[in-house]
Amino acid sequence: MELLDALRSRRSVKNFDPDHRLTEEELHHLMSHGLLAPTSFNMQNWHFIAVTDRAVQQRLCAAAWHQAQLRDASVTLVLAGRLPCWNQAVRTLRHAPAEVQENLGGLAQGFYQDNPALQRDEAARSVGLAAMALMLVAKDMGYDSCPMIGFDAGQVAEIVGLPADHPPLLALAIGRALQPARPRMGFLDLEEVVSVNHFGNSLLSGEMNHD
Repeated sequence: MELLDALRSRRSVKNFDPDHRLTEEELHHLMSHGLLAPTSFNMQNWHFIAVTDRAVQQRLCAAAWHQAQLRDASVTLVLAGRLPCWNQAVRTLRHAPAEVQENLGGLAQGFYQDNPALQRDEAARSVGLAAMALMLVAKDMGYDSCPMIGFDAGQVAEIVGLPADHPPLLALAIGRALQPARPRMGFLDLEEVVSVNHFGNSLLSGEMNHD
């Protein structure tokens, strides 16, 4: 599928075929390409739990106020931030030259070390970028998806065994749609959301193209 086709056709699907499962090869393809999303300093400040066990999916569904897509998806992904990673340059930059490891590692440590709010913000940014990549890869594979934040984070962390420094930031249901998504609810015009060079300088106009 072409990139623009995937972007235009990607929708948040609520109804999935509970009898369908991704093969191991499909899951590997999905995750390995989703992990190509960028992260600051190449920290890879995330950890993804791919839940395929129906009993665990049922518990996740209950922790998300019984939203069925987490139960019925072919795979339910819990996308967690990995907060203690700003001082792991030896690991995350291991294929870079030694001087790059030293320089970037030192910069990352100085930037994030004493700023827990920034650490969490950065993890949220990274997880969001990865989620978009995963949804587009899923669409390219012929599957649909639904990103979700409507869950009890404490319960989800307990269900999948996440440590305290790996907060669950997003859930992502991926699978074979049983029903198409509802019609789009509408987009703001370009001039309402895009400024050029300075806030409020709206030189672009027209409706967003989502055909």
